[in-house]
Amino acid sequence: MFAVIKTGGKQYRVAANDTITIASLEGEAGSSVTFGDVLLFADGAGATQIGAPLLSGISVTGEIVSHGRDAKVIAFKKRRRQNSRRKRGHRQHHTVVRITGISA
Repeated sequence: MFAVIKTGGKQYRVAANDTITIASLEGEAGSSVTFGDVLLFADGAGATQIGAPLLSGISVTGEIVSHGRDAKVIAFKKRRRQNSRRKRGHRQHHTVVRITGISA
């Protein structure tokens, strides 16, 4: 049994006991979170439901494991022979979520 959910502008294929890293969510570590934007649901028997664009009555629950920051991404621009350089860095915040179940 698995589902495809949408959160933070991205789509994730999740199943029970999966651990995913998504864009930052509100909440403390250990609290529960529910994802209602389910795009696809497939049970173990081979039946698949595809939303147009979302499925109603199906939700995915998870538990927040931790919050953190990704590795630094460096944007470096250099123009040759002009002594022109620019270096910028950025670290995106993320949340690690363990999927506890899919309710249909």
